[in-house]
Amino acid sequence: MTEDTLAEAIAYELRREILRGNLAPGAPIKERDNAERQGVSRTPMREAIRILAKEGLVQLRPLRSPVVANPSLTEIIDQIRVLHALEMLSGELACEKATDQEIAAIGALKDHIESIYGEADTLDVFELDMRFHSAIVAASHNAALAQTHGSYMARLWRARYLSARRKLSRERVLRQHKAIHAALASRDIGAIKTEIGAHLGAMVANIEDHFREEMDAGNDGQDGS
Repeated sequence: MTEDTLAEAIAYELRREILRGNLAPGAPIKERDNAERQGVSRTPMREAIRILAKEGLVQLRPLRSPVVANPSLTEIIDQIRVLHALEMLSGELACEKATDQEIAAIGALKDHIESIYGEADTLDVFELDMRFHSAIVAASHNAALAQTHGSYMARLWRARYLSARRKLSRERVLRQHKAIHAALASRDIGAIKTEIGAHLGAMVANIEDHFREEMDAGNDGQDGS
């Protein structure tokens, strides 16, 4: 395994720890301790941290350990607005340019997600969910769009995971995936924009609820102190 590949593998594991909350927002990521824990040298660990910093999951600090990023609700909503525009465009272009084979593959991925939704690990299902969205972008056959979308997807990984793991959203997600794929299969640009808009709108509501609950919990803690 090359150092680049090793760094990507380490970044994958750290990313999952961040998404699961094992590394909470604001928590330091100590290069030496994490390298020893994973049995690797500090060089690939350092590169893995840089990968996560580019994704917005980690914040680098001069002369201090990097920390897990803790973006504000305003910052997240601003990024989602950009993602919304990108996914709307990707849906439109995919309706125009996707091959029948690509549409069938997206449908198969949708069916696979539905088949394991109630049994598989929440994070594993979430990663498949992100593949579903990325596959639609890939089917737009626009490299610049795919690159920009990938950057914003990475920055919103934690926020989207917080939304996806809320139990009340699960049935809705499956319904929306079906509707998005049906619109794509019929190459209905208006319908796919409507469904993508509803899907991302629900995500914003979930994220706002999460931040509100965190704020309420913090206020309760202060009241009890």
